[in-house]
Amino acid sequence: MMKVLVGCEYSGRVREAFRAKNHDAWSCDLIPSSDNSPHHLVEDVRTVIHWNNWDLAIFHPPCTYLSRAGARWLYPGGVLDGERYEKLLEAKSLFMELLTADIPMIAIENPTPFKIAELPVPSQVIQPFHFGDPYTKRTLLWLKGLEPLVPTNQVEPSGSWLPSNTSGFRKNQKSQRGHSAAGDYSLTFQGIANAMAEQWG
Repeated sequence: MMKVLVGCEYSGRVREAFRAKNHDAWSCDLIPSSDNSPHHLVEDVRTVIHWNNWDLAIFHPPCTYLSRAGARWLYPGGVLDGERYEKLLEAKSLFMELLTADIPMIAIENPTPFKIAELPVPSQVIQPFHFGDPYTKRTLLWLKGLEPLVPTNQVEPSGSWLPSNTSGFRKNQKSQRGHSAAGDYSLTFQGIANAMAEQWG
């Protein structure tokens, strides 16, 4: 049995996938869990990484200021927005603190970042349709002490999980599964969560 921390997760999907494999898994976020689990910590992940001698940590740090999808806000009118850039640097600082935490096995999940963020080269690129969910959503993994995930159930994608462009949120454009809230797009797909638990657990 391993002690597993799932940081910046409120859905409990990854946490519960590991608990189903009898691991002592906990999620952590600044907000309560959506499943009301007693195994969720409402704490700053930067504090929690120093607790419990974790064996494995899987982090989903906020990507709002790091993701390349936000180019129109970082470069409004083609000019770098200084305030937005400062927030990017803060997001990078959190990312690097998590990646270099004193935990033997670490995975960080995020979308494609800005080149200007100068993050380390990712270890792997995965898609939901590699793990049984028939959608495209390019996801990068940065791994320490872990092997890349092996696809478990490759299926034909039926479409993109995200709106066709970033203005889709303002237009209330819905995703392939009918979600319109931006937070829904950050949830880990169940097939990926299961693969993490099966292969890293």
